[in-house]
Amino acid sequence: MGSLAQRIQGLATMNSLLRLIPFTLLLLVVGCGARTYPLPSKLDQGPRQPLQTYRPYNIAHRGSNGELPEETAPAYMRAIVEGADFIETDILSSKDGILICFHDVTLDATTNILDHKEFAHRKATYEVQGANVTGYFVVDFTWAELQTLRTKQRYPFRDQQYNGKFSIIKFEDYIAIALNAPRVVGIYPEIKNPVLINQHVKWANGKRFEDMFVDTLKKYGYKGSYLSKEWLKQPCFIQSFAPTSLIYVSNQTDLPKIFLIDDVTVPTQDTNQSYYEITSDSYFDYIKKYVVGIGPWKDTIVPVVNNYLQTPTDLVARAHAHGLQVHPYTYRNENQFLHFDFHQDPYNEYSYWLNEIGVDGLFTDFTGSLHQYQEWNSQSKDTKLLHKIAEMLRGY
Repeated sequence: MGSLAQRIQGLATMNSLLRLIPFTLLLLVVGCGARTYPLPSKLDQGPRQPLQTYRPYNIAHRGSNGELPEETAPAYMRAIVEGADFIETDILSSKDGILICFHDVTLDATTNILDHKEFAHRKATYEVQGANVTGYFVVDFTWAELQTLRTKQRYPFRDQQYNGKFSIIKFEDYIAIALNAPRVVGIYPEIKNPVLINQHVKWANGKRFEDMFVDTLKKYGYKGSYLSKEWLKQPCFIQSFAPTSLIYVSNQTDLPKIFLIDDVTVPTQDTNQSYYEITSDSYFDYIKKYVVGIGPWKDTIVPVVNNYLQTPTDLVARAHAHGLQVHPYTYRNENQFLHFDFHQDPYNEYSYWLNEIGVDGLFTDFTGSLHQYQEWNSQSKDTKLLHKIAEMLRGY
């Protein structure tokens, strides 16, 4: 863990980096949409600072998307500078089978698609998870066409100055960013909406979306079970809301997998199972053969009424009893997302979930806030230990 002095120095260095990273450079490097970072297969890096495994993981949800448009190269770069253990992404496919980093199945909310009148006729309605959805679907655009679009912030109350600056990136680009980091940074890609993707995109030799997903990870050396030597060199969690996809890829890779769990009203997209079925002890006994943990929506762990926390459920305790980690989502700094119990202070929220609920990782839109909280909290514990040692030495 290092000495207290080393921890303080490390935090000071991180804060200095945060001040010095020039965002104008990021705009120049990534805004044009061309690949400007080396492919990971061409890298020849020496020893790097290893992944920390002694405290809950800081998972950068779609990058540092509280500050920059989600799932973009600058958002992932920023998250790494801010101290993320893992950078998280959602993987979809273009019409021509290129795997990309993008959350929504439609382009409407986080790109400037509506400014591209040449694509006006592409608007469509498809069934997605049992409901009809209308919009400009990712699967109806080739990779070349997607590259003409630019991203924007999802929420109007977040910084809008980077709207229109950054392009959509490939799965491979995201991997390159992680492998180019100055320290070991894990990746946390999601097999996103596999039912829809497999319906609309076809690959050669009868391959499925899940096959292409795993093939990409293998191409760049991602392998190994949780905490194995191979895994610690290139950490990766595979996540999905679709249990059949997780089971399918379990036959292709031993990388650890996380079963994502939606709200209590939402059934699984591929098996149509209820929340209560997939969080039962019998189901945990079944799914733990394939996954190392679950990723539930945080309000299913601690229910909320009128924006106040209610009595926590036993979900975390039962998952832990079955040997499963718990990585809830999503933690956001803004008052719109903070429950009244936390008095508009995201550090209070982090403290509650890490110290009282006892989760094993957090998906956050604000990586820097979680990192600083964990650093300061660790230093406080070190300081208390030093005081205890000093008191003991006074007796001699």
